[in-house]
Amino acid sequence: MTGTTNNTPTTDVLRAAAALVSDFASGDSTAYFSHFDPDATFVFYTHPERLETRAAYEDLWSSWREEDDFAVLACASRNGIAQVNGETAVFIHDVETRVSTRSGGEETLHERETIVFAQRDSGWVAIHEHLSPVAS
Repeated sequence: MTGTTNNTPTTDVLRAAAALVSDFASGDSTAYFSHFDPDATFVFYTHPERLETRAAYEDLWSSWREEDDFAVLACASRNGIAQVNGETAVFIHDVETRVSTRSGGEETLHERETIVFAQRDSGWVAIHEHLSPVAS
């Protein structure tokens, strides 16, 4: 993907991040998880442990759906920046997500997210995600 006249590594990372966010916003978990390396790790302030693999996050996501009818209704990314360092990149953005659960109804979450990407033959793939609440 990189090295073409119309793309820079930074542009390619921003596109990869936008595709990841778009698939998350659509609620299509299969498409969303396809953006992550199988060995990706995840840190969520709403979960007590670090998740050591994509499969662990997929299992957690499934439990949210099964136990509480969790659904992503919408997601908007703002203030995104990408810092590329060789074959890795850090993407940081503010994210506003509307979700629905049986126990909590609809709510809007305001969070800050960091996603670390690695360049692979197939393009940029997410290898780490860290989600934090936005300080008020």
